[in-house]
Amino acid sequence: MKNQKKFILPSQSESSVFADYARYYDLLYRDKDYAAEAEYVAGLIRNFHPSARAILELGSGTGIHASLLAEKGFTVHGIERSPEMLARSQALAENRAAGDGRLTFTEGDIRNIRLNKRFDVVIALFHVISYQTTNEDVTAAFETARQHLNPGGVFIFDVWYGPAVLTECPAVRIKRMVDNQTEITRLAEPILHPNENSVDVNYHVFVRDRGTQAVAELKETHAMRYFFKPEIENVAVQTGFQTLHAEEWRTGAQIGPGTWGVSFILRAG
Repeated sequence: MKNQKKFILPSQSESSVFADYARYYDLLYRDKDYAAEAEYVAGLIRNFHPSARAILELGSGTGIHASLLAEKGFTVHGIERSPEMLARSQALAENRAAGDGRLTFTEGDIRNIRLNKRFDVVIALFHVISYQTTNEDVTAAFETARQHLNPGGVFIFDVWYGPAVLTECPAVRIKRMVDNQTEITRLAEPILHPNENSVDVNYHVFVRDRGTQAVAELKETHAMRYFFKPEIENVAVQTGFQTLHAEEWRTGAQIGPGTWGVSFILRAG
């Protein structure tokens, strides 16, 4: 994952605006329907592995998906490489799962971590696999999933879908979110690299502290890879998986040139 961040912080008061990156992330995605997404993933698990109980989540972020799946009765272990995100997810585990051990997290890189444990299901949500921009990184992430699955276990993930990216092309977008402490405005300017099957999403973020009125800027470049179905099927075969199904993320509709997000379900051999 090759994201680049540049902070423009002219004063110490502005620096404090970014003291909690995980909180900033959660605010930006506060409008995301995590509950519906968790129910959708649980439905896929019920359909493709009805007896599954133990889930490993690769790239678990601040732990919201994992927490909601734990509330549905699964035992969930999340892998997250950001210490700030990990701290927030661990606090969530203590608050929502009442310390019963059904929700746990580990810091690590999804390309090389090995827990020496196996699970019924591995999930990677919110385009975690699309952040693997090289062939080597994609293969490594798939191998991590395979190494942590029981025989017959399933790997569920979503990606940007190539036909939609090339048909509609990524567009400039502006997003604004606010809570009682912070106001965030984010400009996203994408640059398409069709020969690399990737998009650089250049973010320019303005964060205003509503108490002090201090304003800070954050610049990030997110390199995102888009995939085609035969490409996923090829990597699946290389890493010991069988491709079971592909559908539009959350809707379950048949995939096509207008489908931006595609869910893939693979089974470990």
